[in-house]
Amino acid sequence: MSIKRYGAGETGAGKQGLPFARAVEADGWLYVSGQVAMKDGEIVSGGIIFESRRAIENMLAILSEAGYGTEDIVRVGVWLDDPRDFWSFNGVFKEYFGEHPPARACVQSYMMVDCKVEVDCIAYKRK
Repeated sequence: MSIKRYGAGETGAGKQGLPFARAVEADGWLYVSGQVAMKDGEIVSGGIIFESRRAIENMLAILSEAGYGTEDIVRVGVWLDDPRDFWSFNGVFKEYFGEHPPARACVQSYMMVDCKVEVDCIAYKRK
């Protein structure tokens, strides 16, 4: 089995080095690390709708870099800081996954950085 890592050794908020890869691919499976509303190494705020779009777009950019698309996503994990944001997040989620809805888990969680939402995913593509 071959394993390919994407973005190992990059920096996150505050330009701190991240001790993990943005994604890891193994035998057609792609595991994308949690993504938040980050741009140029800094968290950008703007409410749940803005942050949801940014986090999902960051996740999709990593998928695209690895040669995967939304149709290849098997499961998405979602962490919301405030459970009252659930329905607003769902509206944004549907914009991106209406055609190819993956399995999904969504939980409330305190965030490690100052953000409202984090998303990760697992994708599969026969090689």
